[in-house]
Amino acid sequence: MDLGPVNICEEMTILHGGFLMAEQLFHPKDLVQLTKSDWEHVGQPIVEALKEISSATAHSQPFAWKKKALIIIWAKVLQPSPVSPSDTDTRWQEDVFFSVGNMIPTINHTVLFELLKSLEASGLFIQLLMALPTTICRSELQNFLEHMAIDTSSKDVAFFLDVWWEMMKHKGDQQDPLLSQFRTMAHKYLPSSDEFSHPPKRFKSDPDVGPTMPLLAMLLNGLKQIQNRILCLGMKSCALANLADMLNVFALMEDDPQEVSATMYLDKLATVISVWNSDTQNPYHQQALADKVKEAERDVSLTSLAKLPSETVFMGLELMRNLLQEWGTELQDMLNSSQGTNYDIYRLCDSLTSFSQNLKHYLDTASMSKEERQVVCELAECVRDFLRKTSRVLNDKGLEDITAAIAMAIIEQKMDRHMEMCYIFASEKKWAFSDEWIACLGNNRSLFREPDLVLSLLETVMEVINSKRVIPQSQIKQVICLTLECYAELSLPDKNKVLSGVLHCWGPKGLSDKLSVYVEGFQEDLNTTFNQLVQSSSEQGLAKAVTSMARLVILYPEVVVKKMCSIAVTNLGTHRFLAQILTAFPALKFTETQGPKPHTSFMVSCLKETVWTKFSTPKEEKQFLELVSCLMNPVKPQGIPIAALLEPDEVLNEFVLPFLMLDMEEVGLSLKLFIQILEANAGLEEYWLQTCSPFPLLFSLCRLLDSFSKFWQLPREKRCLTLDSKDLVIHILKLLCEIVLANAETFSPDTWAKSLSWLYRKLDQLDWTVGLRLKNFFEGHFKCEVPATLFEICKLSEAQWTSRAHEGYGPGTGLLAWMECCSISSSVSEEMLSLLVVDVCNPEEVRLFSKGFLVALVQVMPWCSPQEWQYLQQLTRKLLEKQLLHVPYSLEYIQFVPLLNLRPFAQELQLSVLSLRVFQFLCSQSCCNWLPIDGWSHVVRLLCSSLTSILDAIRLMQLEGPWAQGQKGDLTQETLFVYTQMFCHVLHIMAMLPQEVCEPLYVLALEILTCYETLSKTNPSVSSLLQKVDEQRFLKSIAKNISPEERRQTLLQKINNF
Repeated sequence: MDLGPVNICEEMTILHGGFLMAEQLFHPKDLVQLTKSDWEHVGQPIVEALKEISSATAHSQPFAWKKKALIIIWAKVLQPSPVSPSDTDTRWQEDVFFSVGNMIPTINHTVLFELLKSLEASGLFIQLLMALPTTICRSELQNFLEHMAIDTSSKDVAFFLDVWWEMMKHKGDQQDPLLSQFRTMAHKYLPSSDEFSHPPKRFKSDPDVGPTMPLLAMLLNGLKQIQNRILCLGMKSCALANLADMLNVFALMEDDPQEVSATMYLDKLATVISVWNSDTQNPYHQQALADKVKEAERDVSLTSLAKLPSETVFMGLELMRNLLQEWGTELQDMLNSSQGTNYDIYRLCDSLTSFSQNLKHYLDTASMSKEERQVVCELAECVRDFLRKTSRVLNDKGLEDITAAIAMAIIEQKMDRHMEMCYIFASEKKWAFSDEWIACLGNNRSLFREPDLVLSLLETVMEVINSKRVIPQSQIKQVICLTLECYAELSLPDKNKVLSGVLHCWGPKGLSDKLSVYVEGFQEDLNTTFNQLVQSSSEQGLAKAVTSMARLVILYPEVVVKKMCSIAVTNLGTHRFLAQILTAFPALKFTETQGPKPHTSFMVSCLKETVWTKFSTPKEEKQFLELVSCLMNPVKPQGIPIAALLEPDEVLNEFVLPFLMLDMEEVGLSLKLFIQILEANAGLEEYWLQTCSPFPLLFSLCRLLDSFSKFWQLPREKRCLTLDSKDLVIHILKLLCEIVLANAETFSPDTWAKSLSWLYRKLDQLDWTVGLRLKNFFEGHFKCEVPATLFEICKLSEAQWTSRAHEGYGPGTGLLAWMECCSISSSVSEEMLSLLVVDVCNPEEVRLFSKGFLVALVQVMPWCSPQEWQYLQQLTRKLLEKQLLHVPYSLEYIQFVPLLNLRPFAQELQLSVLSLRVFQFLCSQSCCNWLPIDGWSHVVRLLCSSLTSILDAIRLMQLEGPWAQGQKGDLTQETLFVYTQMFCHVLHIMAMLPQEVCEPLYVLALEILTCYETLSKTNPSVSSLLQKVDEQRFLKSIAKNISPEERRQTLLQKINNF
């Protein structure tokens, strides 16, 4: 039969034949006159015709034809007789049921209802009834109830109870075109004046169009009419169960009841189907499991969108009380007998149990009259008494045997709540690895593409493998493969959810501990993948790389991440690309709570165990710094969500704070990391430093800075930094102080004050100059503590400064303390200079200050960083400008005094002479043991920086001075004289120093000669041949004193080229 348009076909011909035979049996009367008593004799041909057609179409769509046939028959019942030939014409053109309807004789409702009863088609009856417009629907139900009330038989009662039960379970079918046509036809046949008279474009089964509540009230009235004809105990059980369920769902339950859990839902389905399986008389006993599950779902999923009217509810409660009182004893006897449990008995007990619970709540909350309350109380007592006297236990039904099969049937058929069944399926260890379970997983992989399901499957696999169950290895591999396929098809965010779950369940080793033997070729995949990454680290290949890495990282997170960290550091240029891959997995931002290092993040552990302290070249250190930066502040690639895997505070706590000591090999790299973090995160709105305990961090930096004050006293192995690094420490300390001060409001006033006091007290343990560097930090809270001798040479305000006895600062050390202050910063240097008490008009006082300055400079210089030495050089120039410092010229390198204008170069000559005097002092017998060999190298570098700046100043004067434009004469001869003096001073210093530290000075000497040569050749007119020969001879006499031979010969050769 064509299930589309309603037309004449072979099956329709068979049905037509059945009606013709019925007509013959009922002749001379017409079928429209058929009564209920006539049906048994007349209706058999019609029933047989329908059964014949159903059996013929059983392998295709057995229920579809039955539905279509009943629609045609019901349409014939509703079809009015034509009133004119034109009316017939119109219907032939517009009525889809007209042609097939004409093959059926005119019939009445008796034929329809008896046919439905004979076919036991209560479900189809309700489907078709609810498709009708509201007015017609109620009218047809009323016809049915009147039919049932006439000569009511046990079959009538059974069919009535089934119809009532189907009404409660009905949910509608919005997609059925046949029902839509049926509804449209009903509008045309029986036009109505109510709001539903205009047929809609398509069928909609909703409360407004076909409200269930009035229909249930009508059925309740129907029950009252036939209650005396309910004689069988099974039907009495069914009637009470129906009544209890109707009142439960449509009256007593809350307006928005919570859905039962999936586990309870599955257990209830298993109970229902188990009862059906044991009840041979049940119509579903022989049906396939999938069909049983679909029907059981309807039985246990009663819901209501509205409530029964209060008068209907009270009528139902009163009827329930009366029936229980009337039937209770005999039903209890049946329940307590040794007979097996059928579905009616199960439903009765289950429905009354739920009804009793909801009735108690109804009594507590509903408002009702005294008479109504008395009825309800009596009913509640009846129900409690009935259940108390019933000893039947319905729990042991062998549910374990069918629960798994039911869940899998729901999944396979994608029935109601099938996704919830997937979660139970994935987590139920007892079901796992059976052939049916594996087949279900394989057939429905698309349903398991959710992160929680994949994780649940992995948990099940891991737990079963760890148990004592004996499972073939091939099955384990198959399940793992299927699960990983589901994982591979997830989106990247969902993969991260699974990875996060794996890390939390099994830690950094992930699945590798248990699944490695079942996953073949992992090492090969790992090597191949990383080789590809190293060779093609491009933005275009990022998405592909992330996909490849996703499968590896879920199995062996620790191995994969450590490998990536190692490659990122050792393979030049790969760190950014690999960092982008890593940051595509925010789940790796995982913190261990157990193990040897609890509360350490996974990424930190991998970095520390793989690369930290294992760098072999500066390039590797640089790549590590950049890798950490990329992991803290990732650059988002197009189309891939990423997240930082490292936080600034944890990097500081793990890679910086523990290593801020001069004797730690990693201190240099930690400082670079520190400044990188501060500069990269200084603009963050959130004050992240708070979590790092900023004041202890400040003290750690101060303590490191303090260790530089004893730098050359420490053995070589205890000095893992150079003095040049002191500038970096000072810069970090300054930046850190600025950040903390800028966020002072994040501390409570009390906490801020206590923290400042704590730091101030801790600084007492350190050199006093360290505390002076925090002058601005403590401003307004504490005074600056300095040696008392500083007050002897400075006018210090007691409001800001306070004196304190310091070891090593006895009488006459005021100038030493003053110079140490000046080396701290340019601002402190200017302040100290402004506060200095020296009478420039008193030559003796200037002479004494100059001697003291030289001694202090000798004492301070070896412990100066390059920046500190630069501050002192600037200070020296200012003192010379103010004529507070006197540096007398020496005649030791002057053969004759030419008539030269040396005034423009006076400061440069004085600085050069001062450098010579400082080194004469340092190399004297009293000071020569101060420094180790690398200490001498350090002071030589400082000296070279000073002399280089002098050379730069001289060259600048040559280029920009007024004499360069010929305004005040030519100064070439004076410049050559200054070069000569500087050359002599440098060689003098080289002669005093160990040869192994003189290389920078040797290079500087060559540079001075180059400057001399260049200038002398550009102006040949100023030097006569005799003068040039004299100068060459003089320079050679100085250079001859230099060793070793190679340096001496090179210098002499350079001089010969003039």
